[in-house]
Amino acid sequence: MNAPSIPATQLPMDARKPPDRPVRPGLDALFLPRSVAVIGATDRPGTVGRSLLANLLESRGSIKVHAVNPSHGEVLGIKTHKSIGDIPGGVDLALVVTPAQVVPQVISDCVDAGVKSAVVISAGFREQGREGAALEEEIRKHLRRGSMRLIGPNCMGFMNPSVGLNATFAKCLPHAGSVAFLAQSGALQTAILDWSQREHVGFSAIVSTGSMLDVGWGDLIYHFGDDPHTKSILLYMESVGDARSFLSAAREIALSKPIIVIKAGRSESASRAAASHTGALTGSDEVLDAALRRCGVLRVQNLADLFYMAEVLSKQPRPRGPHLTIVTNAGGPGVLATDALIATGAELTVLSEQTVHELDSFLSPYWSHANPVDVLADADAERYVKALDVASKDPASDGLLAIIAPQGLADPTQVAERLKSYAQGSGKPVLASWMGGPSVEEGKAILNSAGIPTFSYPDTAARAFTYMWRYTYNLRGLYETPALAEGPELAADTRRRVMDAVQKIRESGRTLLNEYEAKRLLSDYGIPVVETRIASSEDEAVACATEMGYPAVLKVLSSTVVHKTDVGGVRLNLLNAEQVREAYRGIQSSMAQHAPKEHFAGVTVQPMILLDGYELILGSSVDAQFGPVILFGSGGLMVEVYRDRALALPPLNTTLAQRLMEQTRIYPALQGVRGRKPIPLAALEGLLIRFSQLVVEQPWIKEIDINPLLATPERLLALDARVLLHDPATPASQLPRPAIRPYPSQYISEFRMKDGIPVTIRPIRPEDEPLMVKFHATLSERSVYLRYFCSMSLSTRVEHERLVRICFGAYDRGMALVADYKDPKTGEHQILGVGRLSGMYNRNEAEAAVLVSDQWQGRGLGTQLLARVAQVGREEKFRRLTGEVLRDNLATQAIFKKVGFQLHPLDDPSSIFASLDL
Repeated sequence: MNAPSIPATQLPMDARKPPDRPVRPGLDALFLPRSVAVIGATDRPGTVGRSLLANLLESRGSIKVHAVNPSHGEVLGIKTHKSIGDIPGGVDLALVVTPAQVVPQVISDCVDAGVKSAVVISAGFREQGREGAALEEEIRKHLRRGSMRLIGPNCMGFMNPSVGLNATFAKCLPHAGSVAFLAQSGALQTAILDWSQREHVGFSAIVSTGSMLDVGWGDLIYHFGDDPHTKSILLYMESVGDARSFLSAAREIALSKPIIVIKAGRSESASRAAASHTGALTGSDEVLDAALRRCGVLRVQNLADLFYMAEVLSKQPRPRGPHLTIVTNAGGPGVLATDALIATGAELTVLSEQTVHELDSFLSPYWSHANPVDVLADADAERYVKALDVASKDPASDGLLAIIAPQGLADPTQVAERLKSYAQGSGKPVLASWMGGPSVEEGKAILNSAGIPTFSYPDTAARAFTYMWRYTYNLRGLYETPALAEGPELAADTRRRVMDAVQKIRESGRTLLNEYEAKRLLSDYGIPVVETRIASSEDEAVACATEMGYPAVLKVLSSTVVHKTDVGGVRLNLLNAEQVREAYRGIQSSMAQHAPKEHFAGVTVQPMILLDGYELILGSSVDAQFGPVILFGSGGLMVEVYRDRALALPPLNTTLAQRLMEQTRIYPALQGVRGRKPIPLAALEGLLIRFSQLVVEQPWIKEIDINPLLATPERLLALDARVLLHDPATPASQLPRPAIRPYPSQYISEFRMKDGIPVTIRPIRPEDEPLMVKFHATLSERSVYLRYFCSMSLSTRVEHERLVRICFGAYDRGMALVADYKDPKTGEHQILGVGRLSGMYNRNEAEAAVLVSDQWQGRGLGTQLLARVAQVGREEKFRRLTGEVLRDNLATQAIFKKVGFQLHPLDDPSSIFASLDL
């Protein structure tokens, strides 16, 4: 029983082309190989081939090492093979160090020999220009013939200290640790190795990525996200590569492991000339910041902070807010910490009256009486730690920074010993700055062993706290449950009408919509626009202005030709009919000087709106790496001067829309200042969401500007709009796609159960979390046991951390389908059942499961949900679905059989394996 397929022409652009799912195995064979072959091995001193082979021979463990060199019978004491295909027993990993010109043939031989993975260390590819890029394309063609994974080319290799494997030409192997360091720079990797030896820093892996011809950031993040030895993932990034793969992996893994990035090559804002404000203001580095926020990744600005934050986030809890309490025995260091804190975006805790009163009871009368809490040099260890205790309990505090300067009576070692108890348990992060040389070393060692990160300088510690808060803020924006947005739902026929209108404009050869067309497009997506009419004669212009009521505005209708003149931006305040006629003639006369008369399409007429609120700008343009980007901020004529804007990647929900507004300087004014009423922020959130929906659903739109967007306490109104399309000659396959996959609305369908009750089967969304909580409350203990193979309390099943993994999926690796029932009397929604499609990383198969509320079982809903899951699996290009069912769960076994699954016995007699080839 299969769900009906959906005609491709009815789907948005992103939905018509689901991601390809070739057979792409994981990276275990690469990082945990049982056999390694060096192709290009040699015993000539000073060569990469010799150093690489020597390092492998010194590696610990039972890895079989082979050498491939057709010109030598033996290298470094081991017998060589003339080709990779001559090695018996197969090879997990091939390390290639041959000249670039022969690498494509070497990779072809590896694919034919069934080699599972390869690292191309050789240089001379894309970085050398067109000929090198052509060599890379040859390599790609060979990779498509098989399932081999490849790192590089032009890389240093990798190290896996947990198994003692050094697959690089660098000599030293770092200590085993919990940090995976992934870098696009081999030179930087070497420097980090030297630094780690001196600082005794350990790694779970060090990987040089090279050109990322095959294995990219997404692959590596998924792999080390599943790696039990890795607690933090650090990236030195020079290019993003596959943006959607990177963001999808980062969004999923950042929830459980910190991902910290330093990006080289911060570029200036795009300087290309553009009539679109949005196009001119969107800069690549700003977009990268927005993208990293969107996936919960923390960006730092220097290498020291990269490793500091890996340590801090692995040892201390994240702060719940931006307020830091500083306790110090010296005023100067406290001021330095404060300056760094404020400059980087966090805040000092405002101490409560009770906290100040308690500190007054035992500190010197001359203590600072504010935050930073300067206990003065006469405070001994006992008094210092007591001050720490009081300050840490202030309810407004989100974190604590303890600073000790080697002066006065507070012995650094004694304070550290007493501070150990604050390392865990309070739920607030504790950082320390023990300033000085040998006199503080023992105290620093005590704190570090207790899990309290220590810093030599207080400003560095304060900056670390700000990064911690920024990381919390990013994750909260990503996984905070959004509300349903205000505003109308967009009907499918409306979406189709807009697509048809855009298609007609493209067929006419135009790329620039006139103002009337642009505002009609916005209006179709529920964005309120000022009334605008078209007039193609003097009489029509007078009639429009008269009916609207004076004063009015006349503007030339935009067209490709008109836009290149100076006429298009003219606005005229009109007071009477004669002035309307005079203005019309003046525009017509001006047009005759710039373009043939046939290009004069007329004017648009609209009321002159008195600006009694705030002028905002809302726009979108395309970034080369991340696709469509949304811009929001202060608008009007001074938009480039104020430069008050924030960027975000679509699509948006209420939480993400609020985060976008919060990043602008105008946001506090929108909330109401100096007695002015606030604007309707919920309505503005809804408008931003509908705008983002327009951006992702209409891929032929290249740029949009709404400037100004008028915001008053009573209304939101787009006063002016500009829409630019991609060149009609652009192939549809080359249109930029959103870096974040939008909601897959193509999988929404209707179904009537056996008793005729209608439900909507649709992909789950973050806003469904409250409904999922209620759904789990309807399940019996038996239904829970049969689904999860164990008893699980309701409180455990509805934990936010658990439900976000179901409701907040990226839709790339799988999705849940819910059966949504709307009560016709109350209008309330209820989830009756859930079908799950859980994709397996780097495998083209997925797990399927289904669960229906007890009172709705036996009505055909479970079968239909599983059938729709199978249909989605086909549309998403999975090749196989699997599932596991308890042997005594006969009802679910029957559902799997109806949908076409084959049932197979397992070694475990308590359950049965189900599979369906798609």
